[in-house]
Amino acid sequence: MKIAVVGLGLIGGSMALRLKQKGFASRVLGVDNDETHSQKALELGIVDEITDLNTAVADSDLIILSAPVSVCTTLLPGILDQVKQQVVLDTGSTKMSLLDAVKGHLNRGRYIATHPMWGTEFSGPEAATLDAFDGRANVICDASESDQDALATVEQLYSLLGMYNVYMGGKDHDVHVAYVSHISHITSFALANTVLEKEREENAIFELASAGFESTVRLAKSSPAMWMPIFKQNKENVLDVLNEHITQLRKFKSCIEKENWVYLTELMENANKIKDVLDRKQ
Repeated sequence: MKIAVVGLGLIGGSMALRLKQKGFASRVLGVDNDETHSQKALELGIVDEITDLNTAVADSDLIILSAPVSVCTTLLPGILDQVKQQVVLDTGSTKMSLLDAVKGHLNRGRYIATHPMWGTEFSGPEAATLDAFDGRANVICDASESDQDALATVEQLYSLLGMYNVYMGGKDHDVHVAYVSHISHITSFALANTVLEKEREENAIFELASAGFESTVRLAKSSPAMWMPIFKQNKENVLDVLNEHITQLRKFKSCIEKENWVYLTELMENANKIKDVLDRKQ
């Protein structure tokens, strides 16, 4: 199978490496508007050839859209205009803007809306890794709107990546990821800005920052070019979770201001319940 990867960054690059290793992809065509990314992807053997989008669509059996969501939303309808029996999937962190963009399209069935739940704070083809997705969840949204053969191909693809598939509606997906993913990035960006604003001694940050601090602000190293469109596309859900997060922060602030140590302890004990939820994944 010939595969086109549109967006040669962390996700697209990692998928290409694994699919080539597994023999699923006989040849990988790369498309990226960043010349540096294109050349690096060639050097690293992530892709076999760099080409333009129209050629990649025409010459491929499967097209993976792994560019920022805002870019994919613009490109997807035009790609579906060109496909015949090709399969198209995206890897975006929000789904409704994409699903709305192709609602009623003649070739809607050839498109599978997916979200592999994995990522790091790094970006670009240099960040791609072979075993990135092992044991992780991949979300497939509005599967009933896709052709059965296209869906089966994408299910096989994610199985080869080492992932298990979860199925839900696009609206539900965007709500859930706001709570379990997007708020984590906002919190990390905000904490990093807080420390940079209040702690003027960079050496103190460097020398005293513990592993806990580093893990909390790790996501603050994520690409703004990737995350700004995500927050924009999922604005209403992000605002909902952000308002709740601010409410929780105010509770902690009030407890400390009023020296209400009993309620502060209760808040932390309640937060400990997340361990039981996460342990069920083991």
